[in-house]
Amino acid sequence: MNSSAASRTAPPLLVLLAMLTVYVVWGSTYLAIRFALEGYPPLFFPGVRFVVAGSVLYLVLRLRGHVAPTLRQWRNAAAIGVLLLNVGNGGVVIAERWVGSALAATAVATVPLWASVFAGIWGQWPVRMQWIGMVIGFAGIVVLNLGGDFAANPIAAALLMVASATWAFGSVWSRRLDLPKGLMSSASQMFAAGVVFIVVSALRGESWALLPSVKSAGALLYLIVFGSLLAFSAYMYLVQNVTPSLATSYAYVNPVVALLFGLTLGGEHIVRSGYVAIALVLFGVALIVYYNRPAQPVVAPTVPAEADA
Repeated sequence: MNSSAASRTAPPLLVLLAMLTVYVVWGSTYLAIRFALEGYPPLFFPGVRFVVAGSVLYLVLRLRGHVAPTLRQWRNAAAIGVLLLNVGNGGVVIAERWVGSALAATAVATVPLWASVFAGIWGQWPVRMQWIGMVIGFAGIVVLNLGGDFAANPIAAALLMVASATWAFGSVWSRRLDLPKGLMSSASQMFAAGVVFIVVSALRGESWALLPSVKSAGALLYLIVFGSLLAFSAYMYLVQNVTPSLATSYAYVNPVVALLFGLTLGGEHIVRSGYVAIALVLFGVALIVYYNRPAQPVVAPTVPAEADA
């Protein structure tokens, strides 16, 4: 799908609602993941999360008359599900066993930069003002974490970088694959990734004899309903209908939202530089949103047909 055409035809209200959903809900999932990790193994609980979410969404769509994915579409959806959810989301979940959610969010804030690079390889570089917005937004994330603990486990840091790059690549690549239409794409991706998580969890011998606390069980339920069914579906809508830099701009807003949830639910405190960081992030995202159009591709000179002989 051509990104410029998609951004013109997508209803602005739906785009705005999808962006707000991804901005707020995914910002809250960092805290929810930490709560879930208190009662579930790190591979088992995302497996349950995505199998349940994918199955529920798939059944609802089929009952409403949606066409089942073809074998080719299942294969492509599984590939994107592995990149986005198994490697991307799974890397964040595992890393949060060793590092704080703020540091994890900082690493995830590199997703728009990765996405712009991968989109540029396919000839869809952002416009200049969007580059400026991404730099300002990332500067805000750095300021937000100046007082944080950067003495991170190097394995966790590597996981977060790989997770961010993989998520960005999968997001850009998905626009060029034959995937199921609409929400069926989200359902098939989540179900396939959930099965992979469950299989790997079993192979690693994670214990499934669990007695999670109410907080952990509630966090898992929240991740299924809001983090997966609602926000992941909204994100896939953005991926297919707006430019990569706009679709992935959530990565700048999520750390700010995560900080606000930490202040209200986690008893955390914000330093003065945090307010400067929030202003930088919001200004950077405003530039990305306002200039939501890809740069004009460079047109190669026409080569006479006889030269190809």
